[in-house]
Amino acid sequence: MQLLFEDGHEGLYPHELLRGYCPCAQCQGHQGPIEFVAGGDLELDEITEVGNYALGLTWGDGHNTGIYSFEFLRRLCACPECTAGEADLKRRTFER
Repeated sequence: MQLLFEDGHEGLYPHELLRGYCPCAQCQGHQGPIEFVAGGDLELDEITEVGNYALGLTWGDGHNTGIYSFEFLRRLCACPECTAGEADLKRRTFER
């Protein structure tokens, strides 16, 4: 998936990273940092806007409880500019 931000930045989001970093409580629990969790269907069935601050993603297995704020998506970006020097993108952690 790709997103174009207002400042012109083009975000790049492999489905595996989006699903692995799903921010919902079912995937991440209710506290602590957001970490990569392997598993789940990687087919993205639907993308919906959540207000003017986030996207809701529905995966091939019906999982749809993650709300991905644009702020979080910007931090999660996997483009070469945002990930320079990072060898394994699945080892990143994100504060809530």
